[in-house]
Amino acid sequence: MQHIPRSSLAAAVFGAVSLATPLAVPSAQAAGFTLSSPDIPAGGTIPKSFEYNGFGCAGENKSPALRWSGAPKGTKSFAVTVHDPDAPTGSGWWHWMVINIPAGVTELPGNAGAANSTTLPAGAVQGRNDYGANAWGGVCPPPGDKPHRYVFTVYALGTDKLDVPADATAALTGFMINGNTIAKASFTAHYGRPK
Repeated sequence: MQHIPRSSLAAAVFGAVSLATPLAVPSAQAAGFTLSSPDIPAGGTIPKSFEYNGFGCAGENKSPALRWSGAPKGTKSFAVTVHDPDAPTGSGWWHWMVINIPAGVTELPGNAGAANSTTLPAGAVQGRNDYGANAWGGVCPPPGDKPHRYVFTVYALGTDKLDVPADATAALTGFMINGNTIAKASFTAHYGRPK
């Protein structure tokens, strides 16, 4: 029997699931659906406590508290992501991915992104970030760069659960999130480090 690489097998399986399951149609920002943080002002500067601890950064690597409201009718679960589109990678940098947040939940407490978190809502799962951990990975732009943008997004999904392997790449998790999104809400904050 010919060996099929795991990555090819995963692509085939998820492709089949996508074809077999009608996916929600993504929409623009839903009226009244909002996301905010008591720790980070929208359009403002991210405090140093949310900086990564490693790669030359020396923050506390804590995730901020997030709150959302106004999810559209038909929401069956939520996902949350934090992405830096300015990272010098060609594809940005995924700092946090949380999926399978129950539909009745409207917030994540501060530091819910700790590895093996005990404060995530029951059933919620952290996906792998671009540091390679299933946890929050704090901000850590190259020193001297113009402050990077960090986009915090909550997605209202039309499915109760995303079946994503624990070792799935952020791109695969993002594909599954976007394929099931019925609405989303975002805010952007900035962070830079001196040279």
